[in-house]
Amino acid sequence: MTTALILSGGGARAAYQAGVLKAVAKILPANAYNPFPIICGTSAGAINTLALVGRQGSFNSRVMELENLWRNLTAEKVYRTDCLSVLSNTVKLALSVFLNTAGIPQPLALLDNAPLKKLLEEIVNFHDMDEAIASGYLKAVAITAMSYSTGQSISFFQGDHDNWKRARRMGLRTGLTLDHLMASAAIPTLFPPVKIGTSYFGDGALRQLKPLSPALHLGADRLFVIGVSDNAVQRNRPEASYRSPTIAQMIGHMLNSAFIDTLESDLETLRAINNIARSMDASDCEYPDSADIKYIEYLTITPSMAINELAEHYVHELPRTVRTFLRVTGAKAGQSGSSAASYLLFEPGFCGQLIDMGYEDTLKQKNEVLDFFRITA
Repeated sequence: MTTALILSGGGARAAYQAGVLKAVAKILPANAYNPFPIICGTSAGAINTLALVGRQGSFNSRVMELENLWRNLTAEKVYRTDCLSVLSNTVKLALSVFLNTAGIPQPLALLDNAPLKKLLEEIVNFHDMDEAIASGYLKAVAITAMSYSTGQSISFFQGDHDNWKRARRMGLRTGLTLDHLMASAAIPTLFPPVKIGTSYFGDGALRQLKPLSPALHLGADRLFVIGVSDNAVQRNRPEASYRSPTIAQMIGHMLNSAFIDTLESDLETLRAINNIARSMDASDCEYPDSADIKYIEYLTITPSMAINELAEHYVHELPRTVRTFLRVTGAKAGQSGSSAASYLLFEPGFCGQLIDMGYEDTLKQKNEVLDFFRITA
């Protein structure tokens, strides 16, 4: 049985994943072998993926370093927040609507994420990842980005597996680099696309219709999924009545559809397939492809509290330029526009609360975690 860790995107919300992994490290025996021989990440989840595998040490020590990264993160370490930089990029974006930008040497975006690239250069050691895969400690690592040329979801992976191709998605074996990581986390219009080879790539969550697929193609038959959706909490609340939506509300819903909805949809599909696999007797099946249908064990950990409401209490931590943008676009407290803020809140207070929530949520599911890893309490 091969277990894969799946880390979804979600901007600053991905701090929650560090808390979940911290709890997993506490629940598992201290001498436990690497619990996740396959790791697949997208967008901010890709950053967590390579921050986790791109360094030496035990699983527990690497998780501690990941937690330390998120607890000390600030927006200035992710993107330039000075007024001149933001204003200059805003003007360029506005002009690009009316002018031909084909000759512009650098891709356009609202924010300059050069600080993030510098940070990742310091914390991710690709040599350590290469050695872990060569030694068999890791079987495969995959990060997903979207091709602006074809619109396909491309899962760049490193490991001893063949390429695959399906509708609107494919897996491509390659040596992972910082460019792949930056591309996977390049939210359109917010962060600039990244050139890999002859094509430009952007945030992998945008066209990732089957976020569980890369792990299954890489040989996983058990999935540990850490999402950043609080939809389960929101469904239990009465529907509020809003006036005409603000720009920030619309941006928030677009980000939710990219980072959250596809994972939930794919999990629904997996549950349906598992139900079929349980009831199906392959020897009596009429369809030749049915032999490929198999039960996939999985465990999902998601936030127990509404992240939008949590973000409202920490908007003041954001740099003034970002706060101004959110205020102008209508991301006020008490409105769903705060969803947009939750993706940009790379600040210690907010990220620390998400880490703590992920830790507590996972400890509450301690028995499920132990059962998943076949460990007796």
